[in-house]
Amino acid sequence: MPRENFEMTEDAATNGDTEVPLRGHSRRRETPLNMNHYANKKSAAESMLDVALLMANASQLKAVMEQGPDFTFYVPLITLISISLILQILVGVMLIFIVKWNLNDESMHYKLNIMENVATAFVFIIVVVNVFITAFGVQRPVQSS
Repeated sequence: MPRENFEMTEDAATNGDTEVPLRGHSRRRETPLNMNHYANKKSAAESMLDVALLMANASQLKAVMEQGPDFTFYVPLITLISISLILQILVGVMLIFIVKWNLNDESMHYKLNIMENVATAFVFIIVVVNVFITAFGVQRPVQSS
C-alpha cells in the first residue's frame, strides 16, 4: 500500500488539523541502511582529514628541524610533533581494520566498538597535542642572504 506524504496547510492553526497530500515531493524508497557502506564512507572522510594533518605535521617537523637545537622550544616541539605523527599512524591503521571487518556480523560488534572508542580517544589526544604545537609556534627559519 503506497504511503502518502502530507503537509499542514496555513489554515491548520485556525481550522484544526487540516492536512493535504504533499505534491511534487516523492520520497525515495526507504531501504535499510547498509552499515558497511556508511562505515566505509565515514572512515574514508576521517582518513582524508588524517592525511591532511599528517602532511601539516611533517611540514612542521621539517621547519623545527631546520631551526636547529638553538630554537627555544626545539625539544618540546620535536616531542609533540612525533607523538602526533605516531598517533595519526595508529589511528590510520585502526581505521583500516575497522573498514575491513563486517559490521553486519554481530560477533564483531564488541571489538569494533572498542576500536572505534580507542580511535576516538586517539583523535582527541591528537587534537590536544596539535593545540600545544600551535601554541609553541613553528616558524620557518629566516633565510640569510
